[in-house]
Order: sequence, then structure tokens, then C-alpha cells
Amino acid sequence: MKATLLLGIAAASVTTLAAGPDFSRPPPQWQVALSQPAKDDVAQNIVASGKGAAIACAGCHGAKGVPAAGVPFPRLAGLPSEYLAKQLFDYRDGTRPNTVMEPIAKALSDAEIGSLALYFGSQPAPALKSAQLSPHRGARLAREGDNALAIPACADCHGGDDVGGGPILPPLGAQPSAYTTAQLNAFKSGERHNDDGAVMRELSKRLSEADIDAIASYFEKR
Repeated sequence: MKATLLLGIAAASVTTLAAGPDFSRPPPQWQVALSQPAKDDVAQNIVASGKGAAIACAGCHGAKGVPAAGVPFPRLAGLPSEYLAKQLFDYRDGTRPNTVMEPIAKALSDAEIGSLALYFGSQPAPALKSAQLSPHRGARLAREGDNALAIPACADCHGGDDVGGGPILPPLGAQPSAYTTAQLNAFKSGERHNDDGAVMRELSKRLSEADIDAIASYFEKR
């Protein structure tokens, strides 16, 4: 009996070793939402007419994701769908606090978030001017950074102003200056804290009010 039990344990151990431990992590919820979006017309309907507490996206962001001039709302057109989906999930769970966006995100299902992110991500971004280095403080911070303040160039992480630096590192060009200013100040105060490794929170603390305004002005005019 004892020998049989030992053989069984040995066999189970061999099987486990052969299969190897499973170190894989499940994908984040926003990623799953992108792979299982709602039907094609769902996003357009929410953008145009809203859904309960989720007011129509077009009212602030424009029907195609480009807000009207002079408003503090971000342009969504052409941003990575991954970034857009993650932000909506962050609004929904409070990781990115916002009194306007939180109830909107909470009114959306996972599939609707996936559909909206894909919709706005597929819209053409505004045409941007070519990147040119100039004496303007904002341009230098964006393209070169400031070694004395240990601030890398915005482009080092966010890449091109029109294409961004990766799925969750959005392009910064053609964003209203009021929006960029608000986000940098939110990172600086810690009010916004959905940046991996607190990177933006730490960098924004090294920026003066004038530097923040200069960066925001530069990207608005890009």
C-alpha cells in the first residue's frame, strides 16, 4: 500500500515538472474589453446620444473625437485604443478620479468601453505641424528635456506628437492647453495617480508653473 502511494506521488510530481509551473498572468480587463467589443453601431449611438448617466461623448469631445477650439476637453481621435480603454476603466474604478468621467464610465459595460475605444482610436487625428526645435521653452522640454532638473524629453516616452510612444503612451500633439495643464497639475498634486511607477507624478513635481504652461502651449500648437 505504501509503495503504491509513493509511486503515485512520484508520478504526479513528474507530470507537474513536465508541464511546468504556470507563471502567466491574465490580461488586464481593458485588454479583454478591446477583444470583445459591442456591435459596431453601439459606439456611434453612445457618442451621439449617450446612454443613461453616460452623456453623449460628442458634447465634449466632438463626434469624431476632436473637440471644439478653446474647450478644456481632450481630443480622442487617433489616440491608441488601448490607452482610451485603460483610461475609461481607470475612471470607472476610481484610479483616475474625475467627477465628470467617473459616472459616465460606470454606466458603460466592458463591451461598450471596448467599442468606444476602438471607435475613437480609428478616427483620423488632426493634422500636425512638423516638429521643429525652437528657443521656446515648451519646445525644448518636449524635444530635449532639461538635464539640470533631471527631466527627460516628453518625446522620450510619448514618441511622436502624432503617433505616441506605444499602446498606453499617447501622442500629445493637438491637445488643448487647458487639458494638458490640468493633467500635469493633477499628476503634480497626486490627484491623478494612474501612471505606472509614479513616473509622471515624480517628473511633474520638477516642473514650475511656467514650465507646465509652456509645455501645454507647445503641444496645443503642434
